[in-house]
Amino acid sequence: MTRRFLLGAVPLALAGCADSSMLQPRLRDPRADRRYLSMYAPVTDDRFPLPGIDLKQIDPKYWRQEVYYSAPYPVGTIVVDPANKFLYLTERDGKAIRYGVGVGREGFGWSGKAVIKRKQAWPTWTPPAEMVARDPRARPFAKGQPPGPENALGARALYLYQGDRDTLYRLHGTAEPWSIGHSMSSGCIRLINQDIIDLYNRVPIGTEVVVLDSSDSRFSSLSNLSNFNFSLF
Repeated sequence: MTRRFLLGAVPLALAGCADSSMLQPRLRDPRADRRYLSMYAPVTDDRFPLPGIDLKQIDPKYWRQEVYYSAPYPVGTIVVDPANKFLYLTERDGKAIRYGVGVGREGFGWSGKAVIKRKQAWPTWTPPAEMVARDPRARPFAKGQPPGPENALGARALYLYQGDRDTLYRLHGTAEPWSIGHSMSSGCIRLINQDIIDLYNRVPIGTEVVVLDSSDSRFSSLSNLSNFNFSLF
């Protein structure tokens, strides 16, 4: 853990000082926590219904939670850490909401700074011509894949721009929650549909996004923490 960056899960209800016993995991099996089951329950009140998430398919460290996160970015910045498969939405008091993500395969990654200039609920996905040429699975959608639960962009998409130039890089949902925590998409950042809906509702047009280079070692993973607390909000 570096002096500049501090990461650690922090329950929202925890305030002030705490002894070590308060920092022990509260649950033997977090997958049985009704609060998380509710967070990732079926969505029935949207344009298209979404199934609930089988949490057994996803490492618990990739579930949505609030963490300690001291980093040199203003409150409200989205920071994507491809190396550790996390996306952070920075908050006050050295905290952030952290989401697990799936990232691009080696050779398809992108890093840099951008701004969200477009948000779309239930977007149409139109693959770039280069993808259509190299990937037979994309060819049927050369003129666009209609919105729906199986759409490649999922339930929501946030479009990243540098000035007036579309980077063609997206933060979006996925119908393949088991892909979270892995490198397999063609460059964009995918979140569980329930998580991208949550993020979509929290960030406005104009939100700054920082995508770190995958070799950036300033951010350390929480996977080695022995006392892991699941926080809910």
